Amino acid sequence: MELSIAEVEVLIKENLPWVIQLGLNLVTAVLILIVALWLSGRVRRRITNLPKKHKRFDTTLMAFLGSLAKYTVLAIAAIFILNRFGIETTSLVALIGAAGLAVGLALQGTLANLAAGVMLVGFRPFKLGDYVIAGGETGTVATINLFFTELTTPDNIQIIVPNGDIWGAPITNYSYNDTRRCDMLFGVSYGSNLQVAEQAIRDCIAAEPRALGDPQPFIKVSNLGDSSVDFTVRVWCKKDDYWDMKFDLTRAVKEAFDKTGVDIPFPTQIMIRQEG
Repeated sequence: MELSIAEVEVLIKENLPWVIQLGLNLVTAVLILIVALWLSGRVRRRITNLPKKHKRFDTTLMAFLGSLAKYTVLAIAAIFILNRFGIETTSLVALIGAAGLAVGLALQGTLANLAAGVMLVGFRPFKLGDYVIAGGETGTVATINLFFTELTTPDNIQIIVPNGDIWGAPITNYSYNDTRRCDMLFGVSYGSNLQVAEQAIRDCIAAEPRALGDPQPFIKVSNLGDSSVDFTVRVWCKKDDYWDMKFDLTRAVKEAFDKTGVDIPFPTQIMIRQEG
């Protein structure tokens, strides 16, 4: 069926405003999309690059916040575009909110780890390379992620700890302070000269270059055991020297005791034989 010229003119006249409005909406939508893409990328880069200018900002956290800001800008732009075409977005926003709530309930454990990760990278109770007890596990911090923290044990075993377990429990950071106190216990026999034993320990500490003089070393008789008189020794050192100094000082005290005639007792058992 062919339309007459008059009918075509009427059809064009009736639909021309709609076509023009559709064209304007399309152009506006494209412009909004272009601006949103440019703005979201710029905001993301500005946030992500903050750690390069200010060392107090964490790289992982800023990368996460940058991505979050980018998609927030794009979501707002999508709402503007839908409104431009006359699509009611109120119900859509409610639907997205309901879906977000359902996803949040399904992934509450994961979201708890995410929230804990943000707290960890924000408050920094530890950093990469620190030796910590976190989430009931002990090791050197190898990676701090928004969802988990990776620890490496002294025997080079990888441990993955969810951030929710770490943030919800006490954290012990052995590397936080520059110095540490090394506590040692030396037992000598009851027949040994205590002054000679104490002086031997003091001389070993004085000869140890990693031992700090401030605070001063603590050397006191702390216990009268079943087979030994115990000296409690407390020496301060730099945190990186802790284990080397502890091992070397233990050996040095043993050798000094041998030279000065101080006996180190060991538990003995006396067996009584009954006859009859």
